[in-house]
Amino acid sequence: MNQSILITTSTNLEGYKIKEQLGLVRGITVRSRSVLGNVAGGFMMLFGGKSAIYTELCENAREEALQLLITHAKEMGANAIINMRYDANEVMNGLTEVLAYGTAVYVEAQS
Repeated sequence: MNQSILITTSTNLEGYKIKEQLGLVRGITVRSRSVLGNVAGGFMMLFGGKSAIYTELCENAREEALQLLITHAKEMGANAIINMRYDANEVMNGLTEVLAYGTAVYVEAQS
């Protein structure tokens, strides 16, 4: 995992001073379900309960978007991301966009 960067959903990082705001950063991925996944997911909807197939698909898409976000921030010279959020939209039936976004910043520990 590529977590050598601080990430928070807050607008600041306690114990750190923001020295520079570098701008908006994002990571985006578009994922589709396989035919087999749709069939298995359909059976789960008939019988109810947790859909492990769709849960795994969503988690993998979020993780990929997060890693792309981190890469983008590092390319800008950031060592932290504040106000990080996820968003997801269905592009078309069976095709979903997952977006991770935030503000890239350079922070220093407060003494």
